Amino acid sequence: MSRKPWDLAFTAEPTEVAALRRVMRLHLGIWGLHEIADEAQLCVSELVSNVITHVGPGTPATLAVSMNGVHLRIEVHDPDTRALPTLLDASVDSEGGRGMALVDAVAERWGVELSPDRKVTWCELATGLASPDGHVEGSGVRRAEALLELCTGAKPPRRAGAGRLGRAVAEESVITVITDFLHWLRVHGCDVEDALDRAQTRYDAQLDGLGDGASRSIECLTQEP
Repeated sequence: MSRKPWDLAFTAEPTEVAALRRVMRLHLGIWGLHEIADEAQLCVSELVSNVITHVGPGTPATLAVSMNGVHLRIEVHDPDTRALPTLLDASVDSEGGRGMALVDAVAERWGVELSPDRKVTWCELATGLASPDGHVEGSGVRRAEALLELCTGAKPPRRAGAGRLGRAVAEESVITVITDFLHWLRVHGCDVEDALDRAQTRYDAQLDGLGDGASRSIECLTQEP
């Protein structure tokens, strides 16, 4: 899956926050990163609100999103190099100071980069990806890996960095387990061809569901005010 960097210029106003949150959720749906959408939206809210509060409403800014390895990187650019975000130990009763504390709580890391004419406040979220262009492992993949480990006595190699030989060995183990299950179906009087057809149908439906999720996100974005 290709996850190309994107950016969006905006004016730092409270009314913009909700729209930026929707755009973030839309893109994460397209990228297959639904599971971290809530955390990403929270980071967008806090980074943008930080500009509104400490730089000022009406500030021209940019939201930039990209992949840094297997981490999702979120950046907010603004022109003020003096107002630096600070991580405060805000008390429970405090009305402010929680913004970067929330970012710090959900992000793997965050920081600030300064150049002569702008400031970039960024954070990075763990995605659960095994490789930058891979897919997040769902419950079906985790069950399959647990089953392979149980049947073969060896932990299947991760997709990232496994190498051609490692993937070939893992693929052969998968084929062996599938063959064993087909023998089990035949011995118990089941229709092997019917079982294969049903499995293929279910697999195709689950893949279609991923695409439909992104389509629904696009539809929601275009319909919401």
